[in-house]
Amino acid sequence: MKKLLLVITAGLMSLTTPAPNRSVSVETRWLHSAHQLLTTIMVSDVFSPPVAARIYAYAHIAAYETLVPFQAGRYRSLAGQIPSMAPMISTPPVGCNPALAATEAFLRVGRTMIFSEKTFDLETTQLWEQIKAAGYSEETIQVSKAFGEQAAQHVIAWAKGDNYRQTRSLRRYAPVKQAGAWAPTPPGYMAAVEPYWGRIRPFVLDSAAQCRTIGPPPFSTSEKSQFREAAREVYETGKNRTAEQQLIASYWDCNPFFLNTQGHLNFASKKLSPGGHWLSIAGQVARQTKANLITTSAAYTMTAIALFDGFISCWHEKYRYNVIRPETYINAHIDENWRPLLQTPPFPEYPSGHSVVSTASAVVLSAVLGKSISFVDSTEMAYGLPSRRFTSFDQAADEASISRLYGGIHYRAALQNGQAMGKAIGELVIRRINPRQAVLSQKP
Repeated sequence: MKKLLLVITAGLMSLTTPAPNRSVSVETRWLHSAHQLLTTIMVSDVFSPPVAARIYAYAHIAAYETLVPFQAGRYRSLAGQIPSMAPMISTPPVGCNPALAATEAFLRVGRTMIFSEKTFDLETTQLWEQIKAAGYSEETIQVSKAFGEQAAQHVIAWAKGDNYRQTRSLRRYAPVKQAGAWAPTPPGYMAAVEPYWGRIRPFVLDSAAQCRTIGPPPFSTSEKSQFREAAREVYETGKNRTAEQQLIASYWDCNPFFLNTQGHLNFASKKLSPGGHWLSIAGQVARQTKANLITTSAAYTMTAIALFDGFISCWHEKYRYNVIRPETYINAHIDENWRPLLQTPPFPEYPSGHSVVSTASAVVLSAVLGKSISFVDSTEMAYGLPSRRFTSFDQAADEASISRLYGGIHYRAALQNGQAMGKAIGELVIRRINPRQAVLSQKP
């Protein structure tokens, strides 16, 4: 009976997908395109790294949940695995194409969370014109979009309960005026970014404090203190930085809002967030391995979940420890003329956000797509940097972490302890969320 059910399901899916050019690359193309469309808008709208992670997470969860009913039990809904998420009880209508439905769900959710709706709508219209030109009938498109919208509305309603709206009125934050505490840094002396992000409802973590890191070295200005030695390492690394270290620092900069100052003129250079970079890697490796649609969606979604919870946990720790940035310390106690290679981000130093979320992403991607996959990451080519080759997701995460020391914006302890924290978060994600038992492997 089970074998008969699988045969019937496979037959139904073959009837609901378009005849021309049916292949893995064609069926995954639309989700990849939708992800890139949303990313382009998000870069333009300048979302902070935590907020960007939130947008990606809900949009990809909507796409994934749309695909689950087509899987004949081979993949599991996230409802029940994410405690706050209720099940979406729905059967796809006859003629519904899973790839198109998932694309619509992704776009619908993404649109509710960005600012540039008109530009987004124009780009979305063009994407659906491409889909129609690929041979999908108008009837298939409309039926699929209707099912995708149903999934999107379910996720949008769920997202409203994560405390995001409530934290919008709490964004004002007065820096603590005490020795060793974080203070705004040049050139913009911007206000603290998302000081209350630790109050956002996580997906997998029991609370923002579940995967706490050990504390940083105690603040001190004494010549032989551990803290001063850490600051001096940042200082000396900056003075003796190699060309390769400079490239690595720039490659993983991932600063969504770099403030350029020329005299009295200030203007921004917009870039991907750290989460955007790691989701780009997920998409590239999914294409490289010719992953099918549901595996591609699972890779995006699991990575987005790790990023979302990673930022909540990391930001909770940042504002708990409230550590002074190297630039502030070095200028006050070592060399008042020293400047970091990278622009210091406007939030406390410890732990390193890139170290946390990169390691969490690497753990999840290793479980979903493979631990020892070599790949070429071309994410930063759009920003004038060359592609880079990595032998594994772990190697990429290690490089992302050390880039913050090379760039002069973090002490080593923030990197090492941030990576330990990210590893714990990533492992918790794959322990508590398993889209398909055969896909993820986690030793007890």
